[in-house]
Amino acid sequence: MKNDLVYQLALCSVPYIGYVQAKILLQHFPTAESIFKAPIKILEKVEGIGVVRAKSISGFRDFTAAEQEIRFMEKYQIKALFLNDPDYPRRMQQCYDPPSVLFYKGNADLNAEKMVAVIGTRSNSGYGKRVAEELISDLAATVPGICIVSGLAFGVDAIAHKAALENALPTVGVLAHGMGTIYPKEHAGLAKEMMQEGGLLTEFTSRTQPDKHHFPTRNRIVAGCCDAVVVIETGIKGGSMITAELANGYNRDVFAVPGRVSDAYSAGCNQLIRESKAALLRCADDLLQWMGWKAAERKMVVQPRLFPELSPVESTLVELLRTKESVHIEEFSIRSGFTPGTLAGALLNLELNQVIESLPGKMYRLR
Repeated sequence: MKNDLVYQLALCSVPYIGYVQAKILLQHFPTAESIFKAPIKILEKVEGIGVVRAKSISGFRDFTAAEQEIRFMEKYQIKALFLNDPDYPRRMQQCYDPPSVLFYKGNADLNAEKMVAVIGTRSNSGYGKRVAEELISDLAATVPGICIVSGLAFGVDAIAHKAALENALPTVGVLAHGMGTIYPKEHAGLAKEMMQEGGLLTEFTSRTQPDKHHFPTRNRIVAGCCDAVVVIETGIKGGSMITAELANGYNRDVFAVPGRVSDAYSAGCNQLIRESKAALLRCADDLLQWMGWKAAERKMVVQPRLFPELSPVESTLVELLRTKESVHIEEFSIRSGFTPGTLAGALLNLELNQVIESLPGKMYRLR
């Protein structure tokens, strides 16, 4: 495993091999080592690779940086989660551009049953702080164990992490740099506490600094790892708006807390709602209703699940399939009341777990 880890880390450094190409290669080869040892003629025949990328892989010889990274990981007890690792965030795996490797330190389950990102401006108002704290407190009371994800930045991010810890919820901070530093440095104490009760996650190697262009890249992990993204106060431009766009692209459910039309910090949220890129969120109950978590849990009280290991949303879809030979995706939407993002994620997970199978014409049936 350690030998293959060298190749896993090295794959991230091969010229012309990005996230998409790495994912394609791992669908054709069983291990990272086998990718590097494959003949050029085999590599170049893989769709999306071609001659130039095949030569780049075959000619790669500099494994020094990967070996140094492994020593750093061993010293600070950091895990490397490769794309095909069972502990890799499966929600991120479903995206078209997941990182080949994620570095993780902490105890939170990156595949928790329910994961929500809470993000927003670095210069929040008292209103934004109060909304974030009340939202997370109410979620903790209603959905114990829900994992709160954010970016460890000043403002709403830090408020979300602290509120999660205060309410005994796991919380994960996604970094725009390597584990060799903490940015902002004022959050070093918060990060240390999070590693005990949650975790820190990054795609960047240990020596990577928090350069400006790393933050949009980081934001896609915040969006991809979660079931839903909640935006609390943001301007028209900024990282939160980028994350909301990414979340929509990943078919995640996006929510925004409205504010007064005169408040600059609420302008972004109001625009997301106006353009139907986010659902209006007033409180935790709105989130639970939209996500189908509240309705599904009430139903499960009186009707046992067919598969106890499934989530409430997945169980509801399975119960619908028990009544018919096959069900169209539109019928799922109408009968379940789930949002498109929630529905698509649950159907994909059921298919990956071989509970259901897809048929032509967007039809599904039990396997």
